[in-house]
Amino acid sequence: MSWEPIVKEQSDWPVVPNLRNYAQAIEDFSWRRAQQELQGLPAGRGLNIAHEAVDRHANTTGNHLALRWLGKNGDVLDFSYEDLRKLTNRFANVLRQLGVSPGERVFALAGRLPELYLAALGTFKNRSVFCPLFSAFGPEPIKARINIGGAKVLVTTEALYQRKVAGIREALPSLEHVLLIGTDQQPTHIPGTLDFHQLMREASDEFTIQLTAPEDIALLHFTSGTTGTPKGAVHVHGAVVAHHITGKLALDLHPEDVFWCTADPGWVTGTSYGIIAPLTNGVTMVVDEADFDAERWYRILQEQKVTVWYTAPTAIRMLMKAGAEIVQKYDLSHLRFLASVGEPLNPEAVVWSQKIYGKPFHDNWWQTETGGIMIANYASMDIRPGSMGKPLPGIEAAIVNKTPDGKIEVVTAPEIQGELALRPGWPSMFRAYLNEPERYQKCFADGWYLTGDLARRDADGYFWFIGRKDDVIKTSGHLIGPFEVESILLEHAAVAEAGVIGKPDPVAMEIVKAFVSLKPGYEASDALRRELFAHARSRLGAVVAPKEIEFRDKLPRTRSGKIMRRLLKAQELGLPTGDTSTLEDS
Repeated sequence: MSWEPIVKEQSDWPVVPNLRNYAQAIEDFSWRRAQQELQGLPAGRGLNIAHEAVDRHANTTGNHLALRWLGKNGDVLDFSYEDLRKLTNRFANVLRQLGVSPGERVFALAGRLPELYLAALGTFKNRSVFCPLFSAFGPEPIKARINIGGAKVLVTTEALYQRKVAGIREALPSLEHVLLIGTDQQPTHIPGTLDFHQLMREASDEFTIQLTAPEDIALLHFTSGTTGTPKGAVHVHGAVVAHHITGKLALDLHPEDVFWCTADPGWVTGTSYGIIAPLTNGVTMVVDEADFDAERWYRILQEQKVTVWYTAPTAIRMLMKAGAEIVQKYDLSHLRFLASVGEPLNPEAVVWSQKIYGKPFHDNWWQTETGGIMIANYASMDIRPGSMGKPLPGIEAAIVNKTPDGKIEVVTAPEIQGELALRPGWPSMFRAYLNEPERYQKCFADGWYLTGDLARRDADGYFWFIGRKDDVIKTSGHLIGPFEVESILLEHAAVAEAGVIGKPDPVAMEIVKAFVSLKPGYEASDALRRELFAHARSRLGAVVAPKEIEFRDKLPRTRSGKIMRRLLKAQELGLPTGDTSTLEDS
């Protein structure tokens, strides 16, 4: 089914957009001019994310509300830009007192708590490297990422430490300090840990950020691949230029906005656009500790007078499921711009939001590796429901295919499917996969970064997502590598083989489904299935663990022994199985 475009008129603009004319913006843009919108450290000491996000505002509009935190039990905490300056200075001093040097890694494992945001910004000030972990991860994903990243410090809660970290602490050789966020800021007395709040109280709130080169490492974000260990994507302080300008152009942030990004900072969106971009643009950002609840979300939009709302397609589909009647109970008149990211936003959701809210959701596209939004639907531009939109100024995107001799060929004709590719050089482009130079180099060919996403471009320059080129599973905005799930299933005594695929789901986009063959002496049963579910959830966490498990006598393998996930998926969805000439018994 084709959907009619949603046409934008200037009369629809409640605020004049930062990007008013797309063609003109493309022509006028340069990354050098974009950087000039930022201040840089005093006395020519370079470019530091935390200075641009916090200190430069604290020096001019320090009383402006920077962050309003909404606790799940009704608590509200407000932080001005001056408050953030002092508190992030304290955390930077805590790191310095612990002997944490520039370039060393500070990990955070926590929900959306104020301390996590202070730790991120304070880490940037100390020129150490911040790495957020998703709090729903189980012990195995946590252990893998901490060891790959060489974490020196972990900031986490008492509950998460006891449940997920204490049992693996001896398997984390690099981890020297664990800083615990206590309940109601009460002192903690768990052996082998330090009290976050006590350290903060004892630290000075004065700190001078030292020379920070734009290429100094600032962030480490993990993403999953189809095989092997998770990949640690390295980002630098210079990325703040892209965070700032994409927040301004793609999310249309103005200093007077109240901005709500619903993403957890364990997901790259929750850092790039849940911390950095809104603060560099000087807005007030709302942070909600609680999990999704439609009534609560609408109440927040109303009571906090949110003007710009950035969320995920899974959440939008859950709001659609909650129905239109609930919306009538709330005043959402302050909302002026709605945006979505994490997976393709189905056209029905765009049309639904236009009908229910009087405003459409604007989908955009980017990856952990790109560090910031690359393709977007803009406040001033017509929307084609289902499309990712058009590239940001400063971003060159193309559809490419490999020729028979392995060269990259740019597709110039519209509506031809190929791999989405970007011309390297934007500031937030990842600089490496940590300690994996060969894996990094494989992402580039003939002067292009190959995204691994299949897409097409229409005659008017709008890009449309088709699917992943590989087997990575995209569920509720998170990328899950099948190898990581298969490895844990294979640890169970009953499992001989495991193959994992993404199965389409109307809410989460995909869910993780596992196919399992058993060792001799074990029989398939509901009891064993429940046991495997429990095993996977305890080791991987609810987000990564399979939602469905199907027993099979044997799994399809190539003659070289590789499980054919493609064939499993085709069989699951009733699709053509394609070439099976490499199958074991074909």
